Amino acid sequence: MCEQFWARWMSSVSLVMVGMIVSGAAMAVEEPPYRVLKSAGQMELREYPGFVVAETIVQGDFDEAGRSGFRRIAGYIFGGNRNERGESEKIAMTAPVTMEKTQDAWRLHFVMPGSARLETLPRPQAPDVTLRQVGTHRVATIRFSGFTTKASIDEHTEALQQWMASEGLLAAGQSQIARYNDPFTLPWNRRNEILIEVR
Repeated sequence: MCEQFWARWMSSVSLVMVGMIVSGAAMAVEEPPYRVLKSAGQMELREYPGFVVAETIVQGDFDEAGRSGFRRIAGYIFGGNRNERGESEKIAMTAPVTMEKTQDAWRLHFVMPGSARLETLPRPQAPDVTLRQVGTHRVATIRFSGFTTKASIDEHTEALQQWMASEGLLAAGQSQIARYNDPFTLPWNRRNEILIEVR
């Protein structure tokens, strides 16, 4: 399932990526900063400062939602927006691309660059893309490589939940799937994470 997602995602964004490479731009070079409070192997308890996300809610299965959601947010950061002067702006792409299952859909978001502020970011032109301020929060995480298949996601989510239980950490939200690499990265070199916000 998720291998198909990557193949379709690659075809939908390959022209954009090629353009970025040709122009010398780096893709996904910035990540939101965090402080590690506790670690055990591939598990970490992190504290993130506040940041702004551009997000969209997408119907469909994991593959379809990921593909559609990525295109929507990519459209926003590549110029589908208007600033206070009525002009479009390009916003640097960051990592990771994060998906979270809601009751009957998926929420996909990009974290905006660290210098971005909710009040000054250009407004999305697409009505299904919104900006949201996320406050300081803590998350439990587990890191893994390879494809983000359902089996892999389930396996690592369960391992993370077991670690949280052993550490007395209580979940404050649903698990999120975070992917840090472009589709051209070899599976064994990929960085994927499951994140669960804790109380």
